[in-house]
Amino acid sequence: MHALFEEAGKFMAGRILSEADTSAQVELDSGKRVKVKAANILLKFDKPAPSELIAQAQAVAETIELDLAWEFAPEDEFGFADLARDYFSDNATLAQQAGALFRLYDAPHYFRRAGKGRFKKAPAEILQQALAAIEKKKAILAQIDEWAAQLGRGECPQPIRDQLYKILFKPDKNAPEYKAVVEASRATHTAPLDLLQKAGAIDSAYQFHWKRFLFDNFPKGTGFPAIAAPQPPEDLPLAPVQAYSIDDSQTTEIDDALSVQGLGTGTVVVGIHIAAPGLAIVPGSPLDQLGRNRLSTVYMPGYKITMLPDEVVQIYTLDEGRANPAVSLYVTVNEATLEITGTETRLERVPVEVNFRHDQLDHIVTEEWLADPAIQHENTPQRLLDKRGQLSFLYRLAQNLKAQREVVRGKPENFNRPDYNFRLVGNNRGEPDGSEQVQISTRQRGAPLDLIVAEAAIVANSTWGLMLAEHGVPGIYRSQASMAPGVKVRMGTKALPHAGIGVKAYSWATSPLRRYTDLVNQWQIIAVVRHGKTAALAAPFKPKDADLFSIISSFDAAYSAYNGYQAGMERFWTLKYVEQNGITELNATVFKEGPGGSFLVRADDIPLVFPVLGAQNLPRGARLKVKLGEVDEITLDLHGTVIERLDDPADPSDDGPVPDEDDAEDNDNVAGPIAIAVDVNEPEPTPTPP
Repeated sequence: MHALFEEAGKFMAGRILSEADTSAQVELDSGKRVKVKAANILLKFDKPAPSELIAQAQAVAETIELDLAWEFAPEDEFGFADLARDYFSDNATLAQQAGALFRLYDAPHYFRRAGKGRFKKAPAEILQQALAAIEKKKAILAQIDEWAAQLGRGECPQPIRDQLYKILFKPDKNAPEYKAVVEASRATHTAPLDLLQKAGAIDSAYQFHWKRFLFDNFPKGTGFPAIAAPQPPEDLPLAPVQAYSIDDSQTTEIDDALSVQGLGTGTVVVGIHIAAPGLAIVPGSPLDQLGRNRLSTVYMPGYKITMLPDEVVQIYTLDEGRANPAVSLYVTVNEATLEITGTETRLERVPVEVNFRHDQLDHIVTEEWLADPAIQHENTPQRLLDKRGQLSFLYRLAQNLKAQREVVRGKPENFNRPDYNFRLVGNNRGEPDGSEQVQISTRQRGAPLDLIVAEAAIVANSTWGLMLAEHGVPGIYRSQASMAPGVKVRMGTKALPHAGIGVKAYSWATSPLRRYTDLVNQWQIIAVVRHGKTAALAAPFKPKDADLFSIISSFDAAYSAYNGYQAGMERFWTLKYVEQNGITELNATVFKEGPGGSFLVRADDIPLVFPVLGAQNLPRGARLKVKLGEVDEITLDLHGTVIERLDDPADPSDDGPVPDEDDAEDNDNVAGPIAIAVDVNEPEPTPTPP
């Protein structure tokens, strides 16, 4: 006697060796013996052999038309043998009964299982929905196959082009577009990103980087909703100064300006004036929400995405010829000793006489020009000559402040490397498209005008940070416990020392038009100026305010992403510069050992860090001539090979330039594989039955 039974969703047959009330011992054709529950035995038979019956039943099952079987099936629950007799004849054979069982079991959209060997036909409405779903799935699978074939032929279907960034970075792995890319990658044995490049999905490297950034950070676009900006208060006193700002020519958000009073009297008052949108923008207002959503202006060569709408910025920016609201820090300085003897913060309107642009004046305002009034330059603007004495004093003060900070930090700040400025020629449309000619110019770090502005900002940020702490008002601070390797700068709400700068506390408060943290701190500073000892009760953010921690967390993430994109775009345009100028060799300096026996080098004349091969045991600071490899504008990758060493390894005095302290951070500027979310090795998900 043989038995056909179900075990773990499979049908098997074998010879019955022994049988009890609730189970039976069955021997399969393989010789394996299994214990089968009596309830799982669906048919008992003498002939044919078990394997023969299963083969016959499978053949019969393929002949059963499901629509016809569904019509024959009774409305109530039924057994498979009942349907076989209704479908074939009253004398349905064993193979026909087993075939009906197999066919019913494999068609859950027509027949629902109601127990071992028992079924109930699906309602007509449900059946039609299931059949429609099956047809839809077939169509989708056919579409996936068609798209995959197109990709394999080097063609990119429009739906995949439209979903490119979602497929690569935040995919729905059940979406047909994603599955087509995976299928084509497997079929062609090509990495997904390479496959899409070859298929023309990425027709512009610049647009790839730009749209990827927008996808991650500005999924709704970079435009602003129409919001009316509040006007500045009209009752602020007018400051008795003539201030001036120092920025580059591309700056439209002029946050800060300076003034000097009392030169020649022995006591000089330096004014550090910061644009005050915080006097008009109300925390929690729609305009505040705009700033909080963006958190910072995004900078990149040739373009920027502002934190606030331009029409808003123009109301509060410190443009020349106007007297705009400002939070002013007045620093009293002994003219002879340069000692700071007092500070005072005021809310006022500050007349700005001129907006100086350092890129137009650096060749004039040198250390020598500031130190020696006899030095003259042709075509020096009269407005600059009028401020020469003040700028000379500010530079002496800045040098003194820097020297004092360096005593605290324990070592001088290095300015060995220049700053690089990018200019895109042919960009008359605002937003670049990657076809522009790029020009790269250098500007020495720590140039006099830079130092004046930087030291003024440090004085303001440290003074206001300590002022907030003294009044029990929380703020947003940057701190660094020490300058030991690995100790990073952190953001928090406590006024802690910043070892890298060399100050007791360092808030961010001097760029409220460009950074949301600075706007938050400005609201807190305004509360202190207006309310004094009771400021903690009046300030928008209270001690241990969870909202403040949320802002810090969000800002940290956004600022890191924005800076990363800026660095990536500077690298993109640097590689463009290499290509456009046909540069095949560069002089470079080793600053770190890289992976796989390579060394990381920094180009001497352009802002480019990349790995090189072809040399061993190179010390930090070794100078090399390097042959450049092929540029990959998508991965921003570039490798080099050492041609020769330019310095003398045997000469200890020829050690090359002293590396900067921030060399450790330059790994971020070395390109690597782009992390995408397409996994061609991931198994296909198990389909869910209809």
